[in-house]
Amino acid sequence: MNIGDAAKASGVSVKMIRHYEAIGLMPSATRTESGYRVYRPEDVHALRFVRNARDLGFPLAEIEELLGLWRDRERSSADVKRLALGHLAAIEQKVRTLQAVGETLRHLAKACHGDGRPECPILQGLSEREPPAAPSARRASRSGGGLRHSGISAEPRG
Repeated sequence: MNIGDAAKASGVSVKMIRHYEAIGLMPSATRTESGYRVYRPEDVHALRFVRNARDLGFPLAEIEELLGLWRDRERSSADVKRLALGHLAAIEQKVRTLQAVGETLRHLAKACHGDGRPECPILQGLSEREPPAAPSARRASRSGGGLRHSGISAEPRG
């Protein structure tokens, strides 16, 4: 099948198929005498694998490793589980970070009167925000209450 058919069958765009070949994630397709790419059912299956892994948020480097494990019939399932659990830990950390951001925004919005006054704790908080600290430093500073963990204060200035 040609690249358009492979894209439709796999759910991966033509552009991404070319990209995956260019970076070596997928082997280059065989070509006809006129230069058109030809894809086998196994290629489409591998493209679906990549698409499913991308849908789960795996980075390309880990997808490459997963593809290698998928193709290796003598693999250890422990290696696959290690990758999956590592990715899960990264996702859970992102969730915690997004929850902290949500808490900060919720607190700032609550502190803002939202009326015709020019004073705005949201803008004040954004202008005073410190650069993000390392995760362990953020955890230690959370005990201060409020939004100190994010470096934003919703207290109006006098």
